[in-house]
Amino acid sequence: MDNRKLKLKEKIGYGFGDFASSMFWKLFSMFLMIFYTDVYGISPAAVGTMFLLTRIWDSVNDPLMGIICDRTNTKKGKFRPYLLWVAVPFAVVGILTFSTPDLGTIGKLIYAYITYTLMMMVYTVINVPYSSLMGVMTSDTGERTTLASFRFIGAFSGGIFVTSTFAYFIEMFQNNGTNEAKGYQYTVTIYAVLAVVFFILTYKWTRERVVPKEEAKSSIKQDLKDLGKNIPWFIMIGAGIASLIFNSLRDGSMMYYFKYYVKNQVFPGFGMTSWEKLAAIYMTMWLVTNIIGVVLAKPVSGKIGKTRTFILAMLIASITSVFLYWLKPEQIELIFGLNIIIGISAGIVLPLIWAMYADIADFSEWKTGRRATGLIFSSSSMSQKMGWTLGGAIAGWILGAYGFQANVEQTAESLNGIRLMLSFFPAIGALLSAVFIFFYKLNENFMKKIVAELERKRQQPSLS
Repeated sequence: MDNRKLKLKEKIGYGFGDFASSMFWKLFSMFLMIFYTDVYGISPAAVGTMFLLTRIWDSVNDPLMGIICDRTNTKKGKFRPYLLWVAVPFAVVGILTFSTPDLGTIGKLIYAYITYTLMMMVYTVINVPYSSLMGVMTSDTGERTTLASFRFIGAFSGGIFVTSTFAYFIEMFQNNGTNEAKGYQYTVTIYAVLAVVFFILTYKWTRERVVPKEEAKSSIKQDLKDLGKNIPWFIMIGAGIASLIFNSLRDGSMMYYFKYYVKNQVFPGFGMTSWEKLAAIYMTMWLVTNIIGVVLAKPVSGKIGKTRTFILAMLIASITSVFLYWLKPEQIELIFGLNIIIGISAGIVLPLIWAMYADIADFSEWKTGRRATGLIFSSSSMSQKMGWTLGGAIAGWILGAYGFQANVEQTAESLNGIRLMLSFFPAIGALLSAVFIFFYKLNENFMKKIVAELERKRQQPSLS
């Protein structure tokens, strides 16, 4: 056991890893759809189907990478080396994903399938070891909590950096004579180079110290059987997928909403502002308010419980999302005001989901006498990716169904689809998430009883 306190430099170094990953996560969730439709010229329905097919594989390869990591043995550890090995391939594939070779209609789609699939794979190859690294840097639970906080800070900071600079980088390159496609490629190149630097800093500034002891092999079949009987787990899977659909639809629709519906508007304090900069401010505000929600999650849930907090937050997010539908483009203050409320509500849910999965792991051990924390948490990761997958696919299908055509004045029908994609459809996802959690029965009092009984059992001497 290694319980040493980590130096600030090492904690910052660990946070750098999620800064790097989250830059590209935001590129995927907020800019990739409109890049494919408006810059590369792929139909939205084809993009939606591509997201679904490629991300199904992406949803199941996390556990496979986890198995590979567990069997990796080097002098530098099991997980850290991947940050060094994969940093440059990650950057190269990222740039290729946002490149636009002229290959014809079918060729472009094939190129998008290949590069996007490779991007998701290389993202998994570097992100799974990075996530696992926290567990072997120290065995002190308090230090791990602190590391998780630094990771959250890094993640949100990386996302905010992208949303607040993307439009400005594109504009800078276009002002220097490049077209929009090259502007995207050069902008992503900046983020890719920064990602390499931050991944290498994470590798250099962190250390693996905790060496796992040899344990008897558990039965995967029995673990899966236990999971199949775990009703709270099924409820959380449903809630997690629904909440990620909510987030994914919002992320994927913001650029379309401002480009085609809001357009250039007078923004308080800025005067007449281009739609690109309005979208950048809106997306950055979305992430900042998410952080506020994350901070509020613990005190609010401490007063009214995790379940009630989750339901209340998702109901507020659902109702305020619906209100967005009726706002006119010139009502820019209300559009941004609702974004603040929705962002805080969505942020509150983020830490609650992981805390509730930890409760589910305790419940599983209490009920079966066996603990399968890794399986429960890896399946939760898959549910998140599945929610993101469905949200991305649905966004493309909605645009196609309402007759969206890139880079032209939209019809009333297609504008209606864009407005629905940021309002009613995400609201349905948030509402479904609240409905699922309504049936979640692991409240605070019940969990106190479970934890107390587990502690007594753990303190009892084992029979040999």
